[in-house]
Amino acid sequence: MGRLNGKVAIITGAGRGIGRATAKLFAAEGAKVAVLSRTKANVDAVVADIEAEGGTALGIAVDVSDAEQIKSAIDTVASTWGAIDILVNNAFDSSVVESSVLELSVEQLQRNFDTGPIAVLRTMQAAYPHLKASGEGRVINFGSMAGVTGLAPYAPYNMAKEAVRALTRVAAREWGADKITVNNVLPVADTWGAAAADAPPPANALARYGSPEHDVAPVVLFLASKDAQFITGSSLTPDGGMIIDAGR
Repeated sequence: MGRLNGKVAIITGAGRGIGRATAKLFAAEGAKVAVLSRTKANVDAVVADIEAEGGTALGIAVDVSDAEQIKSAIDTVASTWGAIDILVNNAFDSSVVESSVLELSVEQLQRNFDTGPIAVLRTMQAAYPHLKASGEGRVINFGSMAGVTGLAPYAPYNMAKEAVRALTRVAAREWGADKITVNNVLPVADTWGAAAADAPPPANALARYGSPEHDVAPVVLFLASKDAQFITGSSLTPDGGMIIDAGR
């Protein structure tokens, strides 16, 4: 406990699933957590959960495809708590991720990029001055094993998630001088109730989906903590052995 004492963290897509689990874990470890998500009811529920456990949280309903909303949210967090030490980019619109290469439209691809790498870029740019001022800033972005393995038929999703990984790598090189680490997480997690629905297990070495609370959020916590101060530009894969070394 207390691995993030005194830190201010922003987590996008924190209204459910991995984002929610990460927000609650960060708060339990002492961080002040800004809970960002598009659905206000989900934001309010996560903030209530954190506060019920004695943590500190700020809820902001944000559509990450809107540049002005992103800037306003970052400004609100910085003005409220006077700092930003950790940025977790987890938000993504998963409603239009499926298409073959042949049938993929530019409009569908654009939506994946708007809520994926473009949104990540904007949050990183807006948070950068605060992360630099922190002296030990942390950025954790979410890629996907689907992009690494070329999972079909998810062409727009894979393209967007691999763009996030490319952005992460170049930012890690550029921002290292500012003592900001920038890393990826590529999870395989049960965020849609597949396990409860008796779906077949995934084709990974451990033959199960990861738990957002127990398998993925702790990896994000590690990357946000002092323990990971010498790791940057990397892709960590809490995926049960789905891609093994293929991502390298």
